[in-house]
Order: sequence, then structure tokens, then C-alpha cells
Amino acid sequence: EPAYFDCRKALHFQKICHSPPFLKRRVIPSLSSCSNKLILIFLLFVCFLSITGVIRTALHNMDREAREHYSVVIQAKDMAGQVGGLSGSTTVNITLTDVNDNPPRFPQKHYQLYVPESAQVGSAVGKIKANDADTGSNADMKYTIINGDGSGVFSISTDKETREGILSLKKPLNYEKKKSYTLNIEGANTHVDFRFSHLGPFKDVTMLKIIVGDVDEPPLFTMPSYVMEVYENAKIGTAVGTVTAQDPDTANSLVRYFIDHNTEEDRYFTIDASTGTIKTAKIFDREETPWYNITVAASEIDNPGLVSHVPVGIRILDINDNPPELAREYDVVVCENVKPGQVIQTITATDKDNSANGARFHFSLDEGLSLNPNFTLRDNEDNTASILTRRRRYSRTTQDIYYLPVLISDGGVPPLSSSSTLTIRVCACERDGRVRTCHAEAFLSSAGLSTGALIAILLCVVILLAIVVLFITLRRSKKEPLIISEEDVRENVVTYDDEGGGEEDTEAFDITALRNPSAAEELKYRRDVRPEVKPLPRHHPSSSLDSIDVQEFIKQRLAEADLDPSVPPYDSLQTYAYEGHRSEAGSISSLDSATTHSDQDYNYLGDWGPEFKKLAELYGEVESERTT
Repeated sequence: EPAYFDCRKALHFQKICHSPPFLKRRVIPSLSSCSNKLILIFLLFVCFLSITGVIRTALHNMDREAREHYSVVIQAKDMAGQVGGLSGSTTVNITLTDVNDNPPRFPQKHYQLYVPESAQVGSAVGKIKANDADTGSNADMKYTIINGDGSGVFSISTDKETREGILSLKKPLNYEKKKSYTLNIEGANTHVDFRFSHLGPFKDVTMLKIIVGDVDEPPLFTMPSYVMEVYENAKIGTAVGTVTAQDPDTANSLVRYFIDHNTEEDRYFTIDASTGTIKTAKIFDREETPWYNITVAASEIDNPGLVSHVPVGIRILDINDNPPELAREYDVVVCENVKPGQVIQTITATDKDNSANGARFHFSLDEGLSLNPNFTLRDNEDNTASILTRRRRYSRTTQDIYYLPVLISDGGVPPLSSSSTLTIRVCACERDGRVRTCHAEAFLSSAGLSTGALIAILLCVVILLAIVVLFITLRRSKKEPLIISEEDVRENVVTYDDEGGGEEDTEAFDITALRNPSAAEELKYRRDVRPEVKPLPRHHPSSSLDSIDVQEFIKQRLAEADLDPSVPPYDSLQTYAYEGHRSEAGSISSLDSATTHSDQDYNYLGDWGPEFKKLAELYGEVESERTT
């Protein structure tokens, strides 16, 4: 309850500040109720030394966790608080900041956690948390496993957001081997204020017991992987090896085996479902596929859904089933001027089998043949052989190619051999042994024909062939006769679009003189060729033009053409179409019959059949026009 007291009495009680001599009695809360009220917590003295008021704490060891926020009303008066002065008041909100004065504490000293044995390694299996009354960084902590038989199986980490300890699995659990684990977990502050170390220690420890739960697990193979071997060419059904798996649970159920046929390689083998014995299903060839990878699966008979897998690698062992052969195709050349015993080629061999069945090769000539008088072979005993000559000179004209059979055997068990034939060509070489030529043109050169002569002969042959082809083409391009059949000539209309040579061609000679000799009064010259010399004067016969004979006229024109120096220096063809004088009997041609009137009736043409239909229609139209 409020009471009255003097500022000097407060100075006597709690010497906080010095009151000025003009300070008088004021009404403020009394100290008599400070034990259970606000003034007991905060005893505030405002000293008006000037215009500034200082707020100080009145008690020690204030606890933020007990109360964090406070509100204080401050009043200020002028005229030194005398009667008649004015006053003002304000509210001050005070918040206590946190310090790390509270250590972390686990709510319980003993915890228990259930984890199934099927939990995956690395997964989180549980959480634990220690409480800390502080806030912010003062409440940060770190969890560790300090001891226990499960420290190697489990690990713990701290979640910085929730400040929880996350328990994770480091190794797989097995209920049949160990059913429980014990862990001692410590939670400690990471930021310790040494001013409050006497309130510590700032950490706490609890015990965690982990119970492993039994789970029905798939069968477990005795090995993480298997490697087996089998010889190539082994018979179908040959046993390769055996895989073994057991049920890890206490029930110990029976196990069934099978092969995952995901790839084609899995179909080369079979497996016994009860014993796990793997057998061959096909014949193998190591040279084709030296290694096979299959996957064997095992499942419980009582629970087929639980399946485990194991990889199995099968190596195919080699047997000596491939004979050796030459490493490549050799082009062996021997010079004509070679000396006896000279090495002309070194050969090597290869074997598809591995080194245990063919690393050592033996070379020899075929003993079934007679002694070769031209070449021999020497085994170098390093898997190579040398081809040597037996005589001094070789001639291409006599024999240009030799064949040398070579027998190659390996060192396998049993040994295998093969025969190969080397082709040796005879070539012309330089003195230093370089090959000059091996072609057939060298033989022709020795017979006296050079390269130029060969080219000339070839060119003549090509020209002759071209002439023959041109002649055959011209023969085939001859025009067929226009009228194929003499019997059927109706409606065979042939159109000609050929044009003449123009004016120069029509005026090359005087055509009117031939058609009417009487009109040839004077000599006319050719205008297609300009005369280079003056033409000789022509002498006309004294006979009359009316009585001249056509034959005599043509002879005269021929003589003039021969003596004319203005004609070209080549043969010239002159056409004379003179038919002579008109006959007194008149023309017997039917070309002008369409213009003359005739009393003949052509209706009988319609009775001759379809062959004369067109002719009947033609003459029928003529008759109709005449009547019209």
C-alpha cells in the first residue's frame, strides 16, 4: 500500500544519491511494502541533479528465467517539486538479456529404444533431447556417446535447429547374434560462460538401452561372391561349382536356388534348386568368350518373397584345340641376282590358345615332299623362322612364282600343327637389294618392246574398234523404205519437211534454159561462186534452138562446164529436168483429173469393201460438189 516518506529518510536508508537542500517531502511509494511488491525488486531513486534521471537495479542475481520483462513509471516535476509546479510521467519497459547460467538436463536418466534388425545402415533409428532453460547460443549443445557396448554400432549427431540428438546405425544388426545394446549419451553446452562456472557442470549424461527386434530375413550366402572354373569343350551337364546360403533366422527354413536369366550368358548354365550346384548347359569355346558372369538368387521355401542375390564369375579354362598359323599374309620377294644362303624373309606364327598351350612354335618344311632345290627354312627357336635361298640366280622369264609349304607345330598337349604355303615372287632388284619391278612389263621389255611401242599398239587397237563401231552404227541407222507393202498403199501419207539450199542453190544454174531451150538466148553465169578469171567466150552452134536435140544440148552444157574456170575445184552436180517439147497427144497424168469434168460414175467403189471406203468417200464428195 502507498505511504509517505522523505527523500532524506531514503538517503538515510539506502545511500544511493545525495539530495539537494531544497528537496522537500513528496508522495512516493513507501519502503515499508518493498518486501512483496514492485519496489522490493526495483528500488529506484531519481535524483534531479540536472535534467537526467538514472535507473539502477536494486537487487542482485536477477533471474531472466523467473521474469524477463518489467515496466516502471517515471514522474518528473519542475520548480523543484514545489506547490504549483507541473509534472509529467512515462513508462519504461525493461527486458533482461540471457546469460548461460543454466546447464542442460535430460528429462530422464534411463531411456529404451526398439530397433528392428532389418534397419538399413546409415538410417536414423531414434532421437534424444536434453532441456536447457537458456535461449539462443547459450542453449546450443552437442551430443556424444561416451561409452557402452554399442558405440561401434551406433553413432549420434546434433540437429542444430531442434537441438536434438539423432541416433544412426553404423553397422547392420543381427538379432541372432546380439539382442540388445547399451549407450551412455552426454549432452553438453558448446558456449560456456566462466562467470557462472560455479553453477555447473554445464553437461548431463543419460543411459540408452537399444532392443534389437527379430525380423524374418532373406537367406544369407556364405560368401559375398563366387569364382568358378570349367574347361572349354566340357560336356553338357558338367558340374562347375556350388553356392551355399542359409536362413539367418532361428527358424532355419529350407532354401531354394535359381539363376536370374537377365542376360544371354545366364542361359549357358543351370543350377540345382536344392543343392545350389551349377552345371553347364552348352559347349564353351574359350577363344570366343573366356569369362561368364551370372547372378544366383536364393529364397526361403516358406517365404519366397524374401530373396537374396550373389554374383558368380565363371572362368573358361583353355585346352589345346587350335593349331598355330602364320601371323599374317607374307609377300615374299626374291631378287634375280640373289646369292645362295641369303635370308629373304622372316616369318612368325600365332595361336588362338593361351600361352600354356602354344607359346613355343616349331617351323619346318613338309617332310612328305622332295627336297626343295630353290629354298630352305631355318627355325630360329624364338617363335620365328627364316626363309633362305639355295641357289645363285633366279630368272623371271623361266619362272616368276615359287610356292613353299611350311609346317608349324605348337608345344601344347597334345601338340597341334598346320601347314601354310608361302608365295615367293621373283623380281628385278637394284644392286643394293631394292626391288625395281615385279610386273609383267619387264618380260616384254626383255623381248624388245618398249613402253612406247606398247602404247602405240594399244592406240591402234582402240582406233580399229572405234571404226568398227561407227560402221555398224551407220549400217543400223539406214532408213527403211517408206512403203513397206506394195499391196496396202492407201492412206500412207509421207510428209517431207526438207528445205532447199535457198536462193544461192536455185540460181546456181539456169533452170529455165533446160525447161525451155528456146528461152536460152544468152549465157548466164553462176552466182554462188564468184569467178576469179574472166570466162572464156562461148560459141553457140549455128543450128536453130527450136530444132536442137536434148542430148546434144546436154553435151554442149557439159563441155562448157568443163572448160569454165570459175567452177569450184571439186566435182559439181548439175541437174537438168528438161522433158522435151509437149506431145500432141496431151498428158495422160491423172493429177489434173479433179479439175476436169467426167461422166464416169464412181459409186461402184463403195461395193469393193472396207479397203476402198476412203477412196469411195473421196470421189463421192467430188461428185456431190459437181452436182451442187
